[in-house]
Amino acid sequence: MSNEPTSTADARRRVTELIRAARIGLLTTTAVDGRLVSRPMALQEAEFDGDLWFFAYADSAKVRQIRVNPEVNVGFSDQRHQAWVSVAGTAQEDWDAARAERLWHPLLKAWFPDGPDTPGLTLIKVHAGSAEYWDSPGGAVVNLLGLARAAVTGRPPRAGENREVSY
Repeated sequence: MSNEPTSTADARRRVTELIRAARIGLLTTTAVDGRLVSRPMALQEAEFDGDLWFFAYADSAKVRQIRVNPEVNVGFSDQRHQAWVSVAGTAQEDWDAARAERLWHPLLKAWFPDGPDTPGLTLIKVHAGSAEYWDSPGGAVVNLLGLARAAVTGRPPRAGENREVSY
């Protein structure tokens, strides 16, 4: 990974850019029996300030799991840029009708037919404790060429940048 120093502000800015580009995250919670359970969730607020917002039904398994164990992870993948982000944090159910109106997007109507007034609708807020990203500038072709070069030379490929930041 890159040895070039990256400031915390730059790393946080890059995390925000990568999350904004991905838009869909895999929210991982812990089931009552201890299994880790992941499911895709559409991110509702692309301006990442340390909090991620998702719509859900209050009686869903994910919300029940968060009530018991609020420690979660949200993983994002942006295949266009060959980049990945992992956000570790604490989740909570946080219903606020005004916030729901601000975050609402018409495509959500497929899951929540009455819009923000859908009975049982709630918001999940994930407050990040830390985030880690892997960024491979140049895209898939450049990365494949790097892997091929590594196979011929016996030297590990340059994998891009990997940074962890705290919030």
